[in-house]
Amino acid sequence: MKTPINGNDLMELGLPQGQIIGIALKINSKRHGFNREQMLAQFKLVLETPENYIDDAIFSKLAVALIEKANEKPEDFILLNLNPNAFAAYGLDHIEEGARKQMEVAMQLPVTVAGALMPDAHQGYGLPIGGVLATKNAIIPYGVGVDIGCRMALSVYDIPESFYYENEDKFKRELIAHTKFGAGHGFQGQYKSDHSVLESPLFTEHSFIKNLKDKAWSQLGSSGGGNHFVEFGIMEFAEADEVLNIPKGKYVALLTHSGSRGFGATVAGHYTKIAKDVCKLPEVARNLAYLDMTTDLGQEYWIAMNLAGDYASACHEVIHTKMQRALGATVLAKVENHHNFAWKEIWNNEEVIVHRKGATPAGKGVMGIIPGSMTAPGFLVRGKGEENAINSASHGAGRQMSRTQAEKNISKTEMQAVLKDHGVILIGAGLDEAPMAYKDINQVMAAQQELVDVVAKFTPKLVRMADDGSRED
Repeated sequence: MKTPINGNDLMELGLPQGQIIGIALKINSKRHGFNREQMLAQFKLVLETPENYIDDAIFSKLAVALIEKANEKPEDFILLNLNPNAFAAYGLDHIEEGARKQMEVAMQLPVTVAGALMPDAHQGYGLPIGGVLATKNAIIPYGVGVDIGCRMALSVYDIPESFYYENEDKFKRELIAHTKFGAGHGFQGQYKSDHSVLESPLFTEHSFIKNLKDKAWSQLGSSGGGNHFVEFGIMEFAEADEVLNIPKGKYVALLTHSGSRGFGATVAGHYTKIAKDVCKLPEVARNLAYLDMTTDLGQEYWIAMNLAGDYASACHEVIHTKMQRALGATVLAKVENHHNFAWKEIWNNEEVIVHRKGATPAGKGVMGIIPGSMTAPGFLVRGKGEENAINSASHGAGRQMSRTQAEKNISKTEMQAVLKDHGVILIGAGLDEAPMAYKDINQVMAAQQELVDVVAKFTPKLVRMADDGSRED
């Protein structure tokens, strides 16, 4: 039986919606001797170089349609800059070609001022994951990402390392009791949490988000799916840190990673569609459609994005407060940073909008957390304020396998063996989040020594993720 290819599969490759998807599906219906993977690979090649397939017996119609689509120019068509500035890149030898090409396209936007590519970069939608882009008076919804305000939060406790090993079962019970995972999942009734973010007048005044309050309240303090996690580990300060006022030593710490849940995803989807309708870019740059910050639409999105960021922060605060109370611990230090967001910053003496899609703010003295994987160390860092990197660093190790590749190439036995070797207890997670699906965090950190200083190292010990390995809702 043939494994089907559907429109979503083709859109994931980058084929534009409408007539072109229909042409591709018609070609696929005959298969022409190709299996599913081979056909998808062929479609990808035609998409990347349609001029090579104009006379092809199977793919000529698709190639011609793609070329015609690329040359469509409505009255309000926006031309790309064919002589863009160069962008800074860190660890470029280990960054896939797709991410580099996406960054090159982003640099061609007429609103682009500067760009940088972090060493954990990989291909995404629009701006690559690990891409940093500074623009003039323009905000790009897909430059922020679907999970608006996704962030890391760290609590370092006054609990010595030995206490964790002596009470591992207690930490496991509390982790299960005070976290909730899975796309769409939230709290009901008496289990809902309250937070001042829900009192924002925007939930009653903003034309779009006023209908999202119930969803936001239900999911407040939950972590969703995808690569989001809540984990206990050991934080090692090889030297005392005077700024944080923490002596040299090893401490139990809680590290969380999640974003604005369904609320942020709904906001992102709504304004991305609007941006694509009003910003007529060539097909190659369509996912980088932007909103003018001097317009009502630009301001609408900006306000909604900032509320989603506040909401994401509130979700972490709820989790960390619950866990602190359950453990009866004192927090020695709390560090938090977000990485799917846009900020107004001064760059080269002018105000710009800095998009960090999967990139950590790393201005001089700014604290951040860069995780590895469920078995690899994470790092508490302090930014150096490197201007060429637009005051940024990586947001993690970065994927070296797509979710589909990981599920296909990694067995459950292999994953369990790696967890055992590293002494990590895992609750939930699918094979798409296996440690082997990620780049070597030490290699990534070595590529950004001029961007951040390492303050302490976090070693995961007890990790919880979505049971189904699902993506965010």
